[in-house]
Amino acid sequence: MKRTLTLILAAVLALSLAACGGTGSGAPQAADISSAAAESTAAESGSGELTPITVAASPTPHAEILAVAKDLLAKEGYDLQVTEFVDYIQPNMVVENGDILCNYFQHQPYLDDFNAEKGTHLVSVAAVHYEPLGIYPGKTATLDALKDGAKIAVPNDTTNESRALLLLESNGLIKLKEGAGLKATKNDIAENPKKFEIVELEAAQLARSLQDVDIAVINGNYAIQAGLNVSKDALAKEEKDSLAATTYANILVVKQGNETDPRVKALSAALQSAEVKKFIEDKYQGAVVPMF
Repeated sequence: MKRTLTLILAAVLALSLAACGGTGSGAPQAADISSAAAESTAAESGSGELTPITVAASPTPHAEILAVAKDLLAKEGYDLQVTEFVDYIQPNMVVENGDILCNYFQHQPYLDDFNAEKGTHLVSVAAVHYEPLGIYPGKTATLDALKDGAKIAVPNDTTNESRALLLLESNGLIKLKEGAGLKATKNDIAENPKKFEIVELEAAQLARSLQDVDIAVINGNYAIQAGLNVSKDALAKEEKDSLAATTYANILVVKQGNETDPRVKALSAALQSAEVKKFIEDKYQGAVVPMF
């Protein structure tokens, strides 16, 4: 009986020692316990997770470019969340309302007009790229072959129509009134010796109109969507140092007051990185041109 009691007391003592910090392989060390506690605290507080950056964008090429920036930002602790829009109104409204932090789809003249018309408070924080307008052949294969009365299709919105007319002028097809510049419409054509018929169409319809006109001036994004490349397929295009190119660079936009937000600065840096520049040059082959 005494021997049995002794064995029981010994077993209890061994268990007690193990519970009080024994160093068996199954027992957690002090450092392990501290680490686990820290991880638990981090999980509860949300630290260690990627910080979201929300941005509204057009599908092509903006969302494609942002996909490259997303990988770069992940390394810096950010999760870039892109929402695609096919119109030019909602991307600005969701930023103005605070639903989304940034947008990337427009150029400065469009932004200025939007702010004036809608009473919004949006500002540019970075110029990223421009999409050169090109003159593409339709029923006529070259500019020299254009006959009297040939039909030339151009975008019907004020901003892009003026760019199209300036491009036609720079190639000797028409001459605009002095000072018409970036507000020119077809009513500002001062000289049209071959009496070309200027056909105004919605920008999205221009590529589909090629079979019906002699030539068309097409926006970069719509040309890309139609499988056209301004460097390979266009008869002429806007150059990087042209007034239109420097004026119509596509920009990263935020609501006024958010310019110095660390998330905005991080996204701006990613969009103007060497990696993004290389992606733009390799993928678009001149159809999209980096402005940094």
